[in-house]
Amino acid sequence: MSRVYKIQTLDKISAKGLELLPREGYEVGSEIPSPDAIILRSHKMHDRAIPPSVLAIGRAGAGVNNIPVDACSALGIVVFNTPGANANSVKEMVLMSLFLSSRRVADGMAWVKSLVGQGAEVPKLVEQRKSDFAGPEIKGKKLGVIGLGAIGVMVANDATALGMEVTGYDPFISVDAAWGLSRAVKRAGGLSSLTAESDYLTVHVPLNEKTQGLINRETCAQMKKGTRLLNFSRGGLVNNDAVREALASGQIASYVTDFPDEELLSEPNVIAFPHLAASTPEAEENCATMAVTQVRNYLEFGTIENSVNFPQCQMAPSASQRIVVANSNVPNMVGQITTLLAEYKINIQDMINKSRGDFAYNIIDVDNEVSEDLLQKIRAVDGVVMTRLIEIE
Repeated sequence: MSRVYKIQTLDKISAKGLELLPREGYEVGSEIPSPDAIILRSHKMHDRAIPPSVLAIGRAGAGVNNIPVDACSALGIVVFNTPGANANSVKEMVLMSLFLSSRRVADGMAWVKSLVGQGAEVPKLVEQRKSDFAGPEIKGKKLGVIGLGAIGVMVANDATALGMEVTGYDPFISVDAAWGLSRAVKRAGGLSSLTAESDYLTVHVPLNEKTQGLINRETCAQMKKGTRLLNFSRGGLVNNDAVREALASGQIASYVTDFPDEELLSEPNVIAFPHLAASTPEAEENCATMAVTQVRNYLEFGTIENSVNFPQCQMAPSASQRIVVANSNVPNMVGQITTLLAEYKINIQDMINKSRGDFAYNIIDVDNEVSEDLLQKIRAVDGVVMTRLIEIE
C-alpha cells in the first residue's frame, strides 16, 4: 500500500477491530493530526472542530446523536454506524428486563442485602417477606415490540420462544428484517392498537424528530392498566413526566430503562441501568470490527455500506483509477461530471450513481490518468461537496 491513511480514535476502540488496519498502510492513535478518518463510540463531537482532512467518521455502535451528521453531510464526510453489531447484547438485556420488570427481583435482592447483621433470623425474615416481591410470569403474556430493526427482530423472535404472544409494529421494516422475523410474530395495525393490547412494551427505534417523545401522555393513556415498559433505545423516546404520572396512577406497573435521568431515580417502580445494554466484550468487538471494515473499504475503494447520511454504493474495481464524487441530489449532476471527463478525454470503464435524500454519490472507474486540474474542475461544479481520486492497488 503506497499511501498511509491516518485514523484518529476518540474512544477506546476494541483491539480486535483496530487490528484490521495494516500497519504498513495505517497510522492509528488518539492524537493523530489531520486524520483521514475518525473512529469513535460515544464521544460527543458537536462542540468539536472537525479537521478539513476528515473523509469519514465511523461510529462503533448504532446511534449517531453524538455526531453532527448534517454538518458532515455538507462537507462530504461520510458517517458510518454499525447496525446489528451489538444486537445480541442488547437483546439479552431486554429479555432479562422482562423478568426484572415482573418479578421484583431487584427490590428483593436489595432487601436481602439489608439483612446483614440479622444472623440466624435471616431465613425467618426471608420467609415472612418473600410475598412482598412476588410478580407474574411472562409466559402467555402479550409483548408489543415497537421497531423491528436488528434488535427488535431478535427480541421478538426470542420472546416468542419463551412463550409470549408477540406483536410487532414498524411501518418502515426492511426486507432483510422481515425475512428474519418469526412467522409467529403478529403485525400490529398501528401504534395505538399495539399499546392498548400489550402487557409489556419494548421500544427499539432510533431517536429523531419524528420519534422524540414517542411514549407520551397520549401513548400512556392508551396502555393497559399495569403495562410494563422497557426502553433500551434512547432516553428522548420517552417523556419522563408522562411516565411518572402513569407510574403514580398504576397505568404503568414498571419502567425499565438504560438511560436514567435524576427525575426518575426516586421512583420505586423504575429500574435503571447505566447504559449497559451494549457493554459486553463481544458487542464491543463486533462494533469495532464492523466500523473499521466500513471505514477502510471507503478509504481504499470509495465504497459505502451502512452510512447514515449517504447512500449504499458499492462497485467492484474495474480500473486502476477511481473517482468518487458526493453531491447534492439535483438534476444534471452526473451529466456535468461526465462532460468534464469527456473534455479531458477520460474514458469511463464503469460507473454507479446512487441517491439518498438530499445527497447522491458516484463511483467512476476510468482508464486514463486523472489530473489534479480535472479534479479541481469537478470540485468547482455547483452542488459537488466532495471529490477524490483513489488509486486502486
